[in-house]
Amino acid sequence: MTADELRSTIINGLSCDHVEVQGDDGQHFEAVIVSPQFTGKNIIQQHQLVYLTLGERMREEIHALSMRTFTPDDWAQTFGLNNFGEMNDGRTRKNS
Repeated sequence: MTADELRSTIINGLSCDHVEVQGDDGQHFEAVIVSPQFTGKNIIQQHQLVYLTLGERMREEIHALSMRTFTPDDWAQTFGLNNFGEMNDGRTRKNS
């Protein structure tokens, strides 16, 4: 499984605003997932939703998955833009 295939599986199974997946050995992955379906759920429940989405792939194809999960509001507060056009993590947004 590639990181792109894992990303597609997550997107097809969850309503997502943002998904990033990294991993180049086909078994170990890191993901950032932003979903409105996480609203009102604790981190364990959020991860369980992702595991449910991955189903048997989690047991058969994926050896390890490190996740950072966010609700859209949490994502915006953590990584959104402030009133000065700067990223909340201190970076300045580049104009394209």
